[in-house]
Amino acid sequence: MTTGEETPEVTVSRAGRNLPAAIAVGLVLGGGILLALLTVRHVFVGIVAAAVAVATWELAGALRRGAGIEVARWPVLIGGQAMVWLAWPFERNGVLAAFVVTILACLLWRLRGGVTGYLRDASASVFTAAYVPLFAAFAAMLVVPEDGTARVLCFMILVVSSDTGGYIAGVLFGKHPMAPTISPKKSWEGFAGSLVAGVVAGGLTVTLMLDGQWWQGVVFGAAIVATATLGDLVESVIKRDLGIKDMGTLLPGHGGLMDRMDSLLPSAVVSWLLLRLFVPA
Repeated sequence: MTTGEETPEVTVSRAGRNLPAAIAVGLVLGGGILLALLTVRHVFVGIVAAAVAVATWELAGALRRGAGIEVARWPVLIGGQAMVWLAWPFERNGVLAAFVVTILACLLWRLRGGVTGYLRDASASVFTAAYVPLFAAFAAMLVVPEDGTARVLCFMILVVSSDTGGYIAGVLFGKHPMAPTISPKKSWEGFAGSLVAGVVAGGLTVTLMLDGQWWQGVVFGAAIVATATLGDLVESVIKRDLGIKDMGTLLPGHGGLMDRMDSLLPSAVVSWLLLRLFVPA
C-alpha cells in the first residue's frame, strides 16, 4: 500500500552515518570553536561549559531510560560547571576541589531516595561527574596559558585527524573487526588509518604551532589516537549495556552531543598532560 508520497532518501555511509548531516554539523561546531579561539580564546571555556551541561543531561537521561539509574543531576550539573570554570583561574587545584565537593553533594543528594539502589545511583553519579565534567575540565585548562589557542587547536586537530583517518580507512579497507561485540564497524584497518593520520598531524602541529620536537608530536599523535579510540569503545560499551543507539538526538547525523564527545573527553586529559610535559607553559 502506498500513500502517493515519496519518502526522501537519506544518504547513509557504509559506516552507518547520515554523512551530509554529519559533515554539516561538524563544520558548524568546528567553525564556532575556531572563531572563539581566534578572537577571544577564553570564550572556549564557556563553550566547554555549555557542552558539559548538555552532555551531562544526555548521559543522565540515557542511564535512566536504559537501566532506571537515577543520577544526582543537579549536583553533577552544578558541580560540573564549577569544575570547568574553576579550571580557568585555579587550574588543577580548582578542578580537584570542585570534583571532591561534587562527589560529596551527590552522596548527600541520593540519601533522599532511601536505601534501595543507593550504591548503584551514587556510583553512577560519581562516574558521570568524572567522565564528563572532570575530563572536559582538562580541555578548559588547555586554553589558559598564553599559547592556549595553539594547544587547543593541536588537541582538536589530532582528534579530528584520528576520527577522519579511521573513518576513511575503515570504509575503504575495513575487513578485520577490532571489537566485534562492542563496535562491529570499528576495524583494525580503520585504527591503522587513525594512527597514520594522528602521527602525521601530531608531528606537524606540535612542531609548527608549539615549537616542539618532531618526536614529541609523534608520541602525542599516537597517544591521542589511542585515547580517542578508547573513548569510542567505552561509549559503545555503555550504550550496548543500556540497550540504546544514541545518547540523544540533538545533532542530526551524530545523535546526541555526548555521542560526539566520546573521543574528545579522554583525549583532553592526555592532551593536557603531554603538552604540559613537552611544551611547558
